[in-house]
Amino acid sequence: MFSTLAQAGRYLGQSMRLMVGLPEYDTYLAHMEREHPDKTPMTYEEFFRERQEARYGSGRSGGCC
Repeated sequence: MFSTLAQAGRYLGQSMRLMVGLPEYDTYLAHMEREHPDKTPMTYEEFFRERQEARYGSGRSGGCC
């Protein structure tokens, strides 16, 4: 039961971070290590910029929201 509760807590935390737009750099690093060991992963700064670009895009027409 405790492991199920702990897993639910992890999923809830991940969901909350995704809802507010915080990227999962650790998840990205694990994916790169597992699926693309021959490639150099982005730095945290590069990853963060890439995620912001993916979320908000560069085609915005200036101004606020």
